Amino acid sequence: MVLAGPARATGLADPDATAAARELEQQEQASRLELQSVADQAAHATQALSALESDIAALRADQRLLDQRIAETASRRASLDQKIADGERAMTDLSERQEAVRLSLLSRRSVLAEVLAALQRIGRDPPPALLVSPEDALSSVRSAILLGAVVPEIRAETDALAADLKELAALREAIAIERRSLASALEANAAEEQRLAELASEKIALQAESQRRLDRERLRAEALSVRSGELETVIATLADEITSLRDAAEAARQAEEERQRKLAEQLERARAFAAVALPDKNRIMPAYVFSKLTGTLSRPAAGETIRFFGADDGTGHALSGEVVATEAGAPVFAPADGWIAYAGPFRKYGEVVILDTGEKHHVVLAGMEKIKVSAGQFVVSGEPLAVMGQTRFAGSAALTLASEHPTLYIEIRKDGQPVDPRTWWKDEMSSGKARDDT
Repeated sequence: MVLAGPARATGLADPDATAAARELEQQEQASRLELQSVADQAAHATQALSALESDIAALRADQRLLDQRIAETASRRASLDQKIADGERAMTDLSERQEAVRLSLLSRRSVLAEVLAALQRIGRDPPPALLVSPEDALSSVRSAILLGAVVPEIRAETDALAADLKELAALREAIAIERRSLASALEANAAEEQRLAELASEKIALQAESQRRLDRERLRAEALSVRSGELETVIATLADEITSLRDAAEAARQAEEERQRKLAEQLERARAFAAVALPDKNRIMPAYVFSKLTGTLSRPAAGETIRFFGADDGTGHALSGEVVATEAGAPVFAPADGWIAYAGPFRKYGEVVILDTGEKHHVVLAGMEKIKVSAGQFVVSGEPLAVMGQTRFAGSAALTLASEHPTLYIEIRKDGQPVDPRTWWKDEMSSGKARDDT
């Protein structure tokens, strides 16, 4: 079908309010779907906000617990520092006591020297037996008296010194052990403080990140709320427009029904008038019903019909009209009364005229070079419509034709479907060919 596009595009040339209403309904449905999506996102955002608030509350509780543990660690370290200070003072006292004992021993060094000398002499020259001379006996008595007086004191001093030294050694060992324990405790305490400080920093960072996420989610929730309100407004507006369009479509339908009724009345009066008188050239309505004009119409232009309805159009499809080869500059006339539904260029088909002849019939003419009518104009049968060019247009039907003459494409449609135009022409050759081709 060569010119199905313009024929469908023109239709009856009436605005379609129902189509506009359907488009608005689709927009409303899309807006409702978007509103539902926004509502779902808002619900997810609310859940995310609740979860983030719970996380932030838990992080704050952890932060407080860490602060408490850090404070306890600091308190333990202060106690350990005090304990170490006490141990150092105790060691100082012991060192002082050790120095006093050493000085005491040094002060009695001469006595100890005499005692040790006497002991050495006794060891080298033991005292004589009882049967000795009086000089030896006197010497022995003197040594015994000296030893008897000095040895107990030395023993007491020695025992006290040994006890002090033993106690001092034990204290030093205890202090050394305590120092090592305190040093280990201090090291562990410092490590714990470091770990807690790192945890506290990490918790603070997590809390800050959660707060940022919370702020973002709040902004997103607010934006979704605003968008939801906008969509609700759009939906309400579309609903109002749809209602208005439906009302307008109903009013247009009623107006069209009234126009069709009046048109039918005018056609009926025209038919009645035509039955008793010749058609008036000044009329504004078709004088005859188009469906009753079969076998009475003349072709729009003089020439030879080189392609008929149903023949191969050169592209593997059946031709929806017929093609007439005309002379260059030949005039094209209206084959019947009607309204110009379309007049203008179309693609590569040259100038195109679509004539509305009533009763849902249309005559499509294509391949012309210059048009003399305009859309909306009423023309009578035989009125000039256009002029052919010097050669045929490349886009007109039957591209495989050998003829270089201008070609006029003629198509008659009923209810939007092409029909064989040969039944309307009054020449016997066309009627005969129609019967033969059929």
